[in-house]
Amino acid sequence: MGMLDAGDGNQIYWEERGNPDGVPALIVHGGPGSGCGVGAGRSLDPERFRVIAFDQRNCGRSTPHASDPAADMTLNTTQHLIRDMEQLREHLGVGKYLLCGASWGSTLSLAYGEQYPGRVSGMLLGSVTSTRRAELDWLYRGGGRFYPEAWERFRDYVGAAEYRSPLDAEPPIEGLLAAYYARLEDSDPQVRPEAAKAWLAWEDALISGERNGSPGIYSDQLDDEQVAFVRICAHYFSNDGFLEDGALIRDAGKLAGIPGVLIHGRGDVSGPAITAWDLANAWPGSELIVIEDSGHTGSATMRQTRLAALDRLYAAITS
Repeated sequence: MGMLDAGDGNQIYWEERGNPDGVPALIVHGGPGSGCGVGAGRSLDPERFRVIAFDQRNCGRSTPHASDPAADMTLNTTQHLIRDMEQLREHLGVGKYLLCGASWGSTLSLAYGEQYPGRVSGMLLGSVTSTRRAELDWLYRGGGRFYPEAWERFRDYVGAAEYRSPLDAEPPIEGLLAAYYARLEDSDPQVRPEAAKAWLAWEDALISGERNGSPGIYSDQLDDEQVAFVRICAHYFSNDGFLEDGALIRDAGKLAGIPGVLIHGRGDVSGPAITAWDLANAWPGSELIVIEDSGHTGSATMRQTRLAALDRLYAAITS
C-alpha cells in the first residue's frame, strides 16, 4: 500500500494483494466518492490476480478529504481520475488493467478504457452506468415515480419548487444538484452534514426495495464520509460527470477486441437496464447478463455470476 503523489496537492491511496505475477485487476469504486473500502476485491482469486485498489480523489484515505471545506474540488474531474489511474499503472509497473467497476465505477472504467484501450486487458462492469444526462435525470428525478414522497423531501430540502413533479422533463436536473452542491460548500459546519443526510435519504429510498441487496447502505457511513460522498457526487453530477453527453456509449466501438462482461440487475431502480443494453449493443463482442433477482446493490445470484464472469475473463486474457 502507499500514497501516490498526483502532483497537484492530491495524494491517492492505493493498495494491492494477491499474486504479484497474476493478472493485474484494478478495482474502480463507485460513488463517485465512496472510497474502495476495506477488503476491496476480496472476491478475486488471489492466486490468479494481482488485485489493486485505490481511493479516488478526495475520498476514503486519499487526501485532502472532501469533508474538509478547504479541499479544492476544481482539481477533481473525470480527466483527473483517468490521469490518476494512468499514473498508478505506471507507478506499479502494470502493462494492462483488468478493470472491475460498478455503478460510477463502470462509468470511470469506460472513460479510461476508451481513452487508453491499449492499456486494458478486459472489463467486468456491474450496475452499469455511463452518466448520460438522461441517466442523471432518472436518478435524481425520474425515480420519484416510484417514491414520490421521498423525492419531494429531497427536492424541498433545497427549496427547489420549480421542480414540480418527477413526471416533468424541465428544468434540467443539474440545477437541483447544484443547489445541493452549494450546501456542501457552505462555510457553516452544520449545513454540510444536514445536506448530506437529505441527499443520502433519497439514495436510500431508491434501493429500499432491494430485499436481496443492501438497503440503507448510503446512510450507513460516518458523518465525514457522508459529507465527502455527497460533496463529490453533487460536484460531478451537477457538471454531467465532466463528460460529453452520450459519448461513452457513442465511442464504445473503441473497446472492440477487449473482452467485457456487463452484469445488471433487472430491479435496479437507480439505473434501469437500458444503459447496459445500449452499451452492449455499441461494444462489439461484449456480453450482457441481466440478473432477475437483483437491484442496484446486488444479490447472491449477481455475486455468483460475477465470479463465473471472472473465470471467463481470466481465460480470455491468459489464452
